[in-house]
Amino acid sequence: MAQGLFGNLWSFRTVPLQKLPLNIRLQLFELEDLRWFPHVIRQGMLDFLRFMITKLNAYEPILPLLQELLERSRQQEITDLCSGAGGGIASIREQLSRKMGTTVHVTLSDLYPNINAYQYLQENSAGTIKYIAAPVDATAVPESIKGVRTIFSSFHHFPPPLAQAILQDAANKHAAIGIFEGAKKSWLEMLLLWLLFPVVILLVTPFIRPFRLSRLFFTYIIPLIPFGIIWDGTVSLLRIYTPDQLQRMASKVETSDYTWSSGRAGKALGKQVIYLIGYPTGE
Repeated sequence: MAQGLFGNLWSFRTVPLQKLPLNIRLQLFELEDLRWFPHVIRQGMLDFLRFMITKLNAYEPILPLLQELLERSRQQEITDLCSGAGGGIASIREQLSRKMGTTVHVTLSDLYPNINAYQYLQENSAGTIKYIAAPVDATAVPESIKGVRTIFSSFHHFPPPLAQAILQDAANKHAAIGIFEGAKKSWLEMLLLWLLFPVVILLVTPFIRPFRLSRLFFTYIIPLIPFGIIWDGTVSLLRIYTPDQLQRMASKVETSDYTWSSGRAGKALGKQVIYLIGYPTGE
């Protein structure tokens, strides 16, 4: 028995952390989800996320999937739901436009729109990125809002019933949808978040645009933004759905003419993405 125990411990110790998956999912709370949470802190956290996703080009591995989704739907318009601060969407749009040989347009939306970030992205995209200023509920997107739906780094915020409702709403309105989470969901990512990110936050904050004095104050004087990033990042990793969980959720969508696929894309650290894509069959 002792030999078996030590054998198990040795096996655990020798498995690379990057290959040790976080198969559990816990529906804990993220600070940015709380209605009373100060908007200035939420905004600072989301701006950091946008900066890091853009600099790392974290969603590059799913560009072929998103291109296929647009081509199957015969569209060049993306409606991004739960946009936060629009993390990485500018580089995604630019790369897609080059790959497809046409101008891809993006509309940003959120239940809590980050108007300053959206205006910044719109101004720096020559109008190819626009936004909806009014709140948009991803579980009940208005019929007037068209385009291939995407959700980047946000689907994990929703507990299973609401996550299911998002997929069902897309199917009900015959809208193609892509769900993308920038993580492999591993213990190594958790360790890097705890040990590396506090230093990274302090180093990169002065370079985040648009510039805000409030971001500096709540990073270096009263470090509520770093605390919020580490807390929400930890909870995010615990809340992210695995590809199998996403596929089971998609299988429960009540429709007979929809195709779903889920999986992981990318291998490099910082460029690993869990995805679920769905589109109406025959469109």
